[in-house]
Amino acid sequence: MKDFSPSDLKTILHSKRANLYYLEYCRVMQKDGRVLYLTEAKKDNQYFNIPIANTTVLLLGNGTSITQAAMRMLAQAGVLVGFTSGGGTPLYMANEVEWMTPQSEYRPTEYIQGWMSFWFDDKKRLNVAKQFQASRIDYLSRVWGKDKELKAEGFTLVDSNIQSALETFGQRTTDASKSSDLLLTEAQLTKVLYKFAANITGTSDFSRQHQSTDKANDFLNHGNYLAYGLAACTLWVLGIPHGFAVMHGKTRRGALVFDIADLIKDAIVLPWAFICAKENATEQEFRQQILQKFTDHKALDFMFDQVKAAALQEKNHSEVIDL
Repeated sequence: MKDFSPSDLKTILHSKRANLYYLEYCRVMQKDGRVLYLTEAKKDNQYFNIPIANTTVLLLGNGTSITQAAMRMLAQAGVLVGFTSGGGTPLYMANEVEWMTPQSEYRPTEYIQGWMSFWFDDKKRLNVAKQFQASRIDYLSRVWGKDKELKAEGFTLVDSNIQSALETFGQRTTDASKSSDLLLTEAQLTKVLYKFAANITGTSDFSRQHQSTDKANDFLNHGNYLAYGLAACTLWVLGIPHGFAVMHGKTRRGALVFDIADLIKDAIVLPWAFICAKENATEQEFRQQILQKFTDHKALDFMFDQVKAAALQEKNHSEVIDL
């Protein structure tokens, strides 16, 4: 077998990688040039391989540990590693996951330079935030419009309340003069979507609680953190720091991660959290369903496309003027 360098593991584009893992009660280690996780059984120990070349994010939950050698290989393969509480959700606060990003001085420079070309201009930064909000609704319309399983559960855009909420959202987004206006408009739309999802799945007395009190809230928290993992991976690959948010607060840790994750949360995480709660699914079943839908609807590709377009629009605009 031909030898290869660990850097060869990066040949699979992050936007095309298939795996996102959540592990608990195990030990992650390097063995024979592979990254494995070890689970302890009564009679014997069991080793399972992690295909790091085809993995974007590794979440380590309760009862986990990881060796330095394993971290080195994960970094070489460009896998993001996060320590979380149970089910991929932090124990205390919604923004407490700390992403351990692989270090590389050879990430592209064009995207961070493009991002900086507009970020310090309040008007331009607001315009990018508005673009993200419009793309978010376009993606929701596309996913809910073609996903047969969602349609079978009643998640369509023909509902008059949804149509009215989307129209109001679009108008208020266009009229917004500051990022706080966008956050308020977003909260109002999400409230309508929660109510709609609760009604069609028969979830009584639902109230969004980040300190979860029921399965729907548990699954929303869990699914959101999977989306945060994809967003963090997108930004790391493109070389854009998490602090340069366009909508969430400038001083909030990881704010740009939340901006990017919002592109897909309403379309995929929200409906499936309620559906899986109605079906009394386990966390593993919910996680598998969400990851499959991320793949089916090319969520990671969509994130990459939106961030790259925002970062390069100033450059493309100047090139048009030069012509």
